[in-house]
Amino acid sequence: MIKPKGFTAKWLLLFVLGGIAYLWSQGHFAIAEKYLDTEQLTLTIGTYKITVYAALKALLSVVIIFWVTAIISDFSDKRIQAMKKMRVANKALFQKLAQILIYIVSFLVTLNILGIDLTSLTILSGAVGIGLGFGMQKIAANFVSGMILILERSLKIGDLIEMEDGTFGYVRKSSSRSTLIETIDGKEIIVPNEEFIIKQVVNWTLNNNKARITINFGVSYNCDIEKARDLAIEAAKDHKRCMKEPDVLCFLDNFGDSSVDFILYFWVKDVNDGLRNAKSEVMFSIWKKFKDNGIEIPFPQRDLNIKQPATIQVMNNA
Repeated sequence: MIKPKGFTAKWLLLFVLGGIAYLWSQGHFAIAEKYLDTEQLTLTIGTYKITVYAALKALLSVVIIFWVTAIISDFSDKRIQAMKKMRVANKALFQKLAQILIYIVSFLVTLNILGIDLTSLTILSGAVGIGLGFGMQKIAANFVSGMILILERSLKIGDLIEMEDGTFGYVRKSSSRSTLIETIDGKEIIVPNEEFIIKQVVNWTLNNNKARITINFGVSYNCDIEKARDLAIEAAKDHKRCMKEPDVLCFLDNFGDSSVDFILYFWVKDVNDGLRNAKSEVMFSIWKKFKDNGIEIPFPQRDLNIKQPATIQVMNNA
């Protein structure tokens, strides 16, 4: 709604409009009513009669009511923004809820002042409600999902999340209908809030920012597998981002066809600094340590035995 931005102008205009409304209600505009509230200036629609005087009075009432509503809405927004313990996403959503509630109350008050019987709107509102119910199912579902996310506090601005469809990125904005995700490669994806409720979502930074990195590797059967394990653990511990607690772990995972397979686990403090870069650097270090210590990383090899068909052998014997 259009309203003055300055604090003084806002209240001054409200005072003027309020004064006019008060004088009007006390009958000081009787002369205007005498000339404007006549049959010649009356518009008849069915059983309703609308005069110019009634229209001006209704217009003034509506302007004042919605102006007051705008001021109350601004006051509500400032009070919500001043709540330091509330998350940014929660503030935005509660601001929307407060605005919706305030304007609904204002709308009902306006109808009452204009003399419109609310019971006459029951049938119409019921029909419209059924139509909107079918057409706005998803919107309602997303709105309720947004409320659930706020109550559960499972998402906040800045969280690093990974969705079921592979979307991986940061939560940049949260509204009553959707959430904006900025992926690692800079794409901005608008995700309906319902997706975070009905599907699996990994929040890498829900309670803390640390993350575990997994590296799979294999060594030759001819190698010293205990030494290979120790070198892999050493490579992880040498990395600057590797945490001391939890400790680095390396397990013998499988006796493969061509290699003895290991799995290495180590933790980094802040997932926001990246996972692939730390994993790559540790793998480079493992490769170098294995090469310097004669640890072979095998690759699959196959022996092919080619047999000649019997007909070819008979022809060769002939």
